[in-house]
Amino acid sequence: MSTEDSIELKKGLKNVYFDKTSISDIDGKNGFLSYRGYNIDDLATSSTFEEVCFLLLYKHLPNQSELKKFTNQLNEIDHIPKVALDVIYSLKESHPMDVLQSAISTIGSAEKKPPVFKYDSTIDMGIKLIAYTPMIVAAHHRIRNQQTPINPQKKFSLAENFLHMLFNTTPTESESIAIDKDFILHAEHGVNASTFSGRVSASTGADFFSCMTAAISALKGPKHGGAAEGVMKMANEIGNESNANAYVEKTLQNGERIMGFGHPVYKTTDPRSKHLKIAAKELAKIKGQPKWFSIIQAVVDTDAMQSRARIGLHPNVDLWAGASYSLLDIPEDLFVPIFCIGRIPGWVAHIIEQYEKKDILRPRLLYSGKNNIKYKKLEDR
Repeated sequence: MSTEDSIELKKGLKNVYFDKTSISDIDGKNGFLSYRGYNIDDLATSSTFEEVCFLLLYKHLPNQSELKKFTNQLNEIDHIPKVALDVIYSLKESHPMDVLQSAISTIGSAEKKPPVFKYDSTIDMGIKLIAYTPMIVAAHHRIRNQQTPINPQKKFSLAENFLHMLFNTTPTESESIAIDKDFILHAEHGVNASTFSGRVSASTGADFFSCMTAAISALKGPKHGGAAEGVMKMANEIGNESNANAYVEKTLQNGERIMGFGHPVYKTTDPRSKHLKIAAKELAKIKGQPKWFSIIQAVVDTDAMQSRARIGLHPNVDLWAGASYSLLDIPEDLFVPIFCIGRIPGWVAHIIEQYEKKDILRPRLLYSGKNNIKYKKLEDR
C-alpha cells in the first residue's frame, strides 16, 4: 500500500481537535454555544459587550468594581494614535478592512512590546485594540466622506460610541441594543479560520499585533466574513417580499447558495441567529421600516428553505445581522469590520491561550506530485 493510500486526509481540517480550550464550547448538533461556561442566550439577553470582553479576557464575569475599572481603562483610550490616523488619511479610498489591518499593524509597530509573552502586557494591548478598533472603522468612514473623525465620549458604551463616532449622533436605545447584541454574538466562536490564523501566528511566538493582523487578514476572505454583506445583496435583488419565492427557486435551480443559511458546525439553528432576529425586528418596528426584515423573513418562509431546514440547513448568524446594519444606515462594506470589532476580545483570548501552550502548530501536507524527474541543464530544456 502506498503512503498516499494509507494516510487519511482531513480536508479543511474539519472536526480535527488539535488542543483543549476553556474559551468557548460549541455543540453543533444541539445548537448550543457558551463563552467561558456561560450560555450565549443568557449573555445576549442580560449582559453587555463590556462584560463579555472582560469575561473572555479574565475568565470570569466582573463584579461592579471590576467592571468600573475595566470601563475606565477603555475610556482612557480616547483617540487614535497619530501614526495610525495618518495611515487612515493616506488610505481613505481603500476598503475599510484594508485600512483596519494597516492601522492596527501600524499601532503595533509603534507599540513598545515585551520580547516574550507576558500575560499582563498582552491583556493591556488587547484592551487597547478593543477600544481602538471601532475608532478606526468609524474614523475611516468619516474621512472618506470628507468628514472629521469624532473621538469617543466617556458617557457612552462601546456600542453607543461606535454609532456616535460613525454618524455624530446620540444613538437611540434600540440602536445601541442592536449593535451591543451584535458585538456580543460575534465576540467568540471557536477556532474558525481567522482565529486559527491568529493562533498559528501565536504558536510561532510572533508578537501580539502580528497575531491580530493575521486574524484580520483571514477574516477579509469572502468565504469567512462576508456573508452578511451577501444577505443584503440578495435582499436588494429580491426587492419585495412577494418576489422571494421566485428568487429562491431560481437561485437554487442555478445551483447557487441562498446567503445566510447553513453553517460548517451547526446542524440545527445557529443559537446566535434568534437574538439578532429579535433586534432586527425591533429596529424595523421602531423605525417604521419593515422592508428588509420582511424580505428576509419571506426567504426563510419559502417552501424551498423550509424543506432544507428539515435536513439541517438553517438560518445562521449572518442572516439577520445584515438587516440590522441596513436599518442603521451602515454601508455594506462596513459589515465585515463590524464583525471584526466584535471578534477582537475572542481573538485576544485565543492568542493568550496559544501563547501559554508553547507548542508550534505545524500540520503536514501529503505530497501528490511527480517523483524522480531527471534534472536537465538549462541549455537542454
